[in-house]
Amino acid sequence: MHPNSVERLPFTLTESSVLAVIPARFHSTRLPGKVLADIAGKPMIEHVYRRAAAASRVHAVLVATDDERIAQAVRSFGGAALMTRADHASGTDRIAEVVGQLPCRAVVNVQGDEPLIEPDTIDAAIAPILADTSVEMSTLSRPFQSLEEFKSPHVVKVVTDLQGNALYFSRSPIPHSRTDGLPAAARAHVGLYVYRRETLLKLAAAPAVPLELEESLEQLRALAHGIRIRVVDTRHVAAGVDTPEDLERVRQTMLTTSRT
Repeated sequence: MHPNSVERLPFTLTESSVLAVIPARFHSTRLPGKVLADIAGKPMIEHVYRRAAAASRVHAVLVATDDERIAQAVRSFGGAALMTRADHASGTDRIAEVVGQLPCRAVVNVQGDEPLIEPDTIDAAIAPILADTSVEMSTLSRPFQSLEEFKSPHVVKVVTDLQGNALYFSRSPIPHSRTDGLPAAARAHVGLYVYRRETLLKLAAAPAVPLELEESLEQLRALAHGIRIRVVDTRHVAAGVDTPEDLERVRQTMLTTSRT
């Protein structure tokens, strides 16, 4: 991180603050520079930032990036951005570099390519952390839209215990159905995470585990280390932007919304 960069933040945090951090990098395999793509006259990162800031349980929002173009774009609309190292393997690691130098109670990992994320959805994910000191980490799940989606390896599934804590995440269809239909208990994972500060730093410092590498799912590291993940139900369908087609769909959605 750049020297003295923390001192330049336009807000003050305390040990009770909830901080939303948006990890953002310029390079993307399928859509380079997507976080700066224009959507309704604003860069994508601005839409994400403003929606995170609109969540009532979030005290401050920060973009963590290794690219000066992204940092400048954020500062140009009045947002806060900190530069990080360029060698991070994941967004979680990038967030941990920033959070390690800041006081807060909880950290929300908001994906930089979800410009349609709902503030209420973010608040719902934060709620268990604030309500129960035994909850170290939380995330979201939603109903499946189709049987085909349930079978797709590109949509992550989650199963929970009776208290709503995650038992397992997988790219395979879980739970197994004894019929050809969609199991009643099947839930799709929505990749927004809330961590207690110390939990985030612990996970970022821990090595990857075999299940995490096999499934290519970072949250399995938390389960392998005995960290409970509370899963909150939502109706929100993640609208991440990974391809030019995704970007055009989001543009059309925002255009339609602005007319209503």
